[in-house]
Amino acid sequence: MLRLLPSISALLQSPEGLQLSAEFGRPLATRALRQVVAEARAAVRQGAPCPSPSELLSAARRWLSATLQPSLRPVINATGVIINTNLGRAPLSAAALQAMQTVAHGYANLEYDLEAGERGSRSVHAAALLRELTGAEAALVVNNNAAAVLLTLSTLAAGREVVISRGQLVEIGGGFRVPDVMRQSGCLLVEVGTTNRTRLSDYAAAISERTALLLAVHPSNFRLTGFVESTPIGDLVRLAHDHGLLVMEDLGSGCLLPSERYGLAHEPMPQESLAAGVDVVCFSGDKLLGGPQAGIILGRAALLERIARHPLMRALRVDKLTLAALEATLRHYQRGEAEEAIPIWRMIALPLVRLQERAQRWARILQEQGLAASVRSGESTVGGGSLPGETLPTALLALVEGEVPCSLEELARRLRARPVPIVGRILRDALLLDPRTVLEEQDEELLTGLIACLRGA
Repeated sequence: MLRLLPSISALLQSPEGLQLSAEFGRPLATRALRQVVAEARAAVRQGAPCPSPSELLSAARRWLSATLQPSLRPVINATGVIINTNLGRAPLSAAALQAMQTVAHGYANLEYDLEAGERGSRSVHAAALLRELTGAEAALVVNNNAAAVLLTLSTLAAGREVVISRGQLVEIGGGFRVPDVMRQSGCLLVEVGTTNRTRLSDYAAAISERTALLLAVHPSNFRLTGFVESTPIGDLVRLAHDHGLLVMEDLGSGCLLPSERYGLAHEPMPQESLAAGVDVVCFSGDKLLGGPQAGIILGRAALLERIARHPLMRALRVDKLTLAALEATLRHYQRGEAEEAIPIWRMIALPLVRLQERAQRWARILQEQGLAASVRSGESTVGGGSLPGETLPTALLALVEGEVPCSLEELARRLRARPVPIVGRILRDALLLDPRTVLEEQDEELLTGLIACLRGA
């Protein structure tokens, strides 16, 4: 039986082998055939029949397709979590994608002053737009919000005390904790108040000659209810400035639109903090801003000049693609088109009737294929550590346990194994798919995947 196995050379010279070499290159085609022949040889020794050359070539093609699959690839987010950290947070607008492609295609004036004809600074890109949109004196962009906090504290408070409420010592996704960032910056953490109540008098009692600044952190990924009290940022600013100190605020999500307009609770906005007198504000670019991963630092020009000169700035700076995408995203706010052009805001603003229409269409197409599907009412969430506890009404496609040909866990696994993976959520008796977070151009791919997986393909 082992003698029946064809040689690698014979397989490569066959029409199918030549096609594999043309598609994947001869070295990879050779590697794949060696792999599948070795597996076939081991199987034959265990009593399996000898595969035909055609079967070996088909197995080699499958091996190549699996091996060359990119590790990072697009997925369809049907979870209903709009800013889904595990799925890459905010999808970018068409204009942001185009801007990235344009500057990536060739050279760009990243650090070149076109007017002066000499070296410039990458810090100028997007800074003017950020100043215009928020009223800040100056703006800097680094690679994420944790970097923004680390860099700011390292510049303004290294070796000195930073006062913060115990209720704001938050942990964000992945076990990343604000106290750890503060200590890494070299500042001395001074906790005041209690988990649920921190008054202005608590901050005042903690101020000493070693205090550098008062830090406020927006607890954007959890909510305290009941017997709680916090200090308004305006009061904190007055206290700090009376003592010749600075106030820094970490807003986390970076919301530039009034979230209450969409039936959500109010999310603090950087322009509000700056108007209240906060000296430095930090937030993310890829959460409620709807842009690329970035950390944005806004505030007084003199302070940001110091921050820009810190040695860490070079280690934390962003590249031309991030700056291009960020500028394009900010242009949507400048033009008043963020709700239509930025995907996360378009999802947040989607009316319930439109979601019902899409879910009903999905169910109807599946039913026409003889597959069980129904529509349920449900809720979407903003996610990404933003607006905790806030939900938006939605319509869900429901694939119910017992009505599908396999377990819900197996169905979810099949959907994730698709060439374009589909990620939903299992709740009690059904696998649920939320149209709010599925881009409309993904509808046909979603339906093709559902039909194939429900039929066991």
